[in-house]
Amino acid sequence: MASSGKKKTTMAKLTRESRLRERRAEKQAKKAARKLAAADQASQPSDHPLGYDTSQPTSSH
Repeated sequence: MASSGKKKTTMAKLTRESRLRERRAEKQAKKAARKLAAADQASQPSDHPLGYDTSQPTSSH
């Protein structure tokens, strides 16, 4: 049964809501990309996290 009342949502509200949905989708995509990059980085062999050369033993004085 169709409603005979007029539309209650304004175009401004519809525009705000669609913009919000787009921002949330972009944020979710960025989050997924960061997670994927972090997982990819963790799976690759890398140097020492602080950039120290660990191939040669250090001499103690």
